[in-house]
Amino acid sequence: MIETPMRVAGIAFPDIDPVIFSVGPLAVHWYGLGYVVGILFAWWYGKKLLQNHRLWANSQPPMQPEALDDFVIWAALGVVLGGRIGYVLFYNFSFYLANPLAIPAVWDGGMSFHGGILGTTLAMFLFARARGIGVWSMFDTVAAGVPVGLGLVRVANFINSELWGRVSDVPWAVYFPNGGPLPRHPSQLYEALLEGLVLFLVLFALVWSGHKLKKPGFVAGAFVAGYGLSRIAVEFFREPDAQLGYLFGGWLTMGMVLSLPMVLFGFWAIWRAGRAAQNA
Repeated sequence: MIETPMRVAGIAFPDIDPVIFSVGPLAVHWYGLGYVVGILFAWWYGKKLLQNHRLWANSQPPMQPEALDDFVIWAALGVVLGGRIGYVLFYNFSFYLANPLAIPAVWDGGMSFHGGILGTTLAMFLFARARGIGVWSMFDTVAAGVPVGLGLVRVANFINSELWGRVSDVPWAVYFPNGGPLPRHPSQLYEALLEGLVLFLVLFALVWSGHKLKKPGFVAGAFVAGYGLSRIAVEFFREPDAQLGYLFGGWLTMGMVLSLPMVLFGFWAIWRAGRAAQNA
């Protein structure tokens, strides 16, 4: 007699179509919408910060709000190109080495946040240097609004039933349609909560109550360190990528390895901002 796995208490996966609507061959996905809304929110929020002179040292914003209108395209390219190249290099290099024509197929999935932040950082650096803007203040302006987009994209990961967590018997575990017979941690929602809502609220407090935009690099450092710590924490509940598994034969994952330098860099940026403000 064939035994069937005992059903563990859990929550049925919600029946949400990953495609919002389609017109002919064009399909609009929740995943893509998350990126678009996230970029537009960071643009809108950054302009609000720049319009409030009291938030900045000597009441002098580092740039005119209109400068962000031009930066939106730079940011989009940095996110998409950096995210895709990062995924190819960090997570599935052997596959794309054998199938190079699949590299541009972003619509099939496969984006790395760590690659995306590197691409966006390069875009911010080049844009700031070209416009004569303080690089650290440019980082701060953009970083303050980024968590909203991160949270939305993680919710879209949940809708897509991808990047789910490890098998669990917690009451809120979810039966993912492609996650096997047992329920799993909805780790995408953990990330949406920590990287999205919590991190945004922390940065919001630093900006509006702590006035940390007056210390160039402080808010950006808090964002980078906060994301790294959040990602490392969630990696203990998230299923490692199948093609990578655990690294070095232990419990380390690629997400942890890539996030640790972010934590170190973020705290260094915070320390540097404090020292620079004292010496000013």
